[in-house]
Amino acid sequence: MAREIVRAVHHPDKRHVEMPYAPALLVRGGQLLFLSGLTAAPVYHSHPHREEEFDLPPRMREQAVLLMENLRTTLAAAGCTLADVVSATRYLTDVAEQDDLNAVWASYLGAHRPTTTTVEVSRLATHANCKIEISVIAICPRPAKRRRKATRRK
Repeated sequence: MAREIVRAVHHPDKRHVEMPYAPALLVRGGQLLFLSGLTAAPVYHSHPHREEEFDLPPRMREQAVLLMENLRTTLAAAGCTLADVVSATRYLTDVAEQDDLNAVWASYLGAHRPTTTTVEVSRLATHANCKIEISVIAICPRPAKRRRKATRRK
């Protein structure tokens, strides 16, 4: 994402420690994109739910990879990338698995650090097999304005 659109904001007393998020991001342009919560399950699944659509891997790491692929695909449909994510709310059914999530998160985001909030919940509404759900806000660059062709008057 262009530096002039989003800038990380830090406290004057910032310690030099590695964190998987930015404390705050200042947004100065672009278009807001709000994503519904995504899980490792297919984005488009039946309602009411069908059990066969929720045959998910039992480990957080594998579910996090499936979720990040769902996130990347959904962002791309709107013309955005993972680098455009500015905020994420992450719901885990077991906070002890947060390090596994953070490892996958970092492998997809690299040095990019959106703001995050992580919450432990007893169960996700999508399905009991889901271990994680993430909702994000992204700032997509504004499309370039098209110039109208000048028409000649006769």
